[in-house]
Amino acid sequence: MKKIFSAAIAIVALCFIITSCAPPKNAISDSVPRDNFIGVWKLNTVTYDGLMPAAIQDVFNQAPPQDFVGSTWQFTNSGNGTYSLLNGPSQNIFWSIYYRDPRGTLFQFKKLYVGDKAQNVKLGYKLIIASNDGTDMVLKSPIAIGNKTGYIVYSFSK
Repeated sequence: MKKIFSAAIAIVALCFIITSCAPPKNAISDSVPRDNFIGVWKLNTVTYDGLMPAAIQDVFNQAPPQDFVGSTWQFTNSGNGTYSLLNGPSQNIFWSIYYRDPRGTLFQFKKLYVGDKAQNVKLGYKLIIASNDGTDMVLKSPIAIGNKTGYIVYSFSK
């Protein structure tokens, strides 16, 4: 009986050790490879999750969300990129992926103007990567509304 009790305690202790060394269930996955972003993307739709469309006047300090529909976004492997509005200007950007955010993996970018160096630009934008299989991509921009969060949802295709 004493041997059974000792064995049971040893098994329980081993279980505690194994589970304490395992990553937490909400650990961030880096399952979106950088290569999936490289290339030219078209923004097909802008939708809203938990937001009224009229509540958002502009995004990226530039234009209303719907003005971005039809825009093209180009990302190079070096982190440089551009986006061009259908009826508007082109914007140089520097982009990257951030894997260690509690909300999930983030796509982040900074707008660059003539003479800017990315490391000197402090203002940027962070969007949650809902999906990216290399052909279709969905990014979500979180918007705080009181104590809740709504999202502007951007759907792209190559």
